[in-house]
Amino acid sequence: MLSNLFKKAKLEIYAPVDGEILPIEEVPDPVFSQKMMGEGIAVLPSNGGIHSPVDGSVIQVAPTKHAIGILAKDGTEILIHIGLETVALKGEGFTVKVSEGDKVSMGQLLIDVDLDFIGKNAKSTITPIVITNSTEGNKQFTYTEEKKGIQGQTVMITASGK
Repeated sequence: MLSNLFKKAKLEIYAPVDGEILPIEEVPDPVFSQKMMGEGIAVLPSNGGIHSPVDGSVIQVAPTKHAIGILAKDGTEILIHIGLETVALKGEGFTVKVSEGDKVSMGQLLIDVDLDFIGKNAKSTITPIVITNSTEGNKQFTYTEEKKGIQGQTVMITASGK
C-alpha cells in the first residue's frame, strides 16, 4: 500500500516521426546541442508526418508552424522543433492539424511537413525533441540507443521521477 507513495512516475516519449535518431549533442545548432532549451534527443525524419509523442494537450503552436509544444499528463513539457532555421520559412511547408488547447493522443497527426521543401530551403530537417522543463523537479531522463526510430513505436526518451 505505501509502496505506491514512493513509486517513481514514468513517462515514455515516443518517436513523433520515422527517421534516424541522433543525440541532442549532435544537432548542429548550439541552442539545442548545448541543451539551452532543455534535455532532449533529435530525429532526422524520413517522412513528413509529425505525430504526438505522448497523450497530452497542445500548449503552443509557433505562428510560423515550425514548432509545437505538448504538455504530457504528468506535467512534462515537450517541444518538437521541426528542422533548423525553419522559422525563416514563415510557415511555408507546414500544415498544422491541431490548435492550442487541443487534447491529443499519442500517435495523433500534429503537423504535415513538406520535407523536400524544408530540405531545400532550411539549414536542416533535423528535428529536436526537447523537454523544456527538464530542470524542474527530480526527473531523470534516459534515451534510446536505437539508431532508427519508428513513429509511435520507438520509445525515444523515458522520464522518471517527480
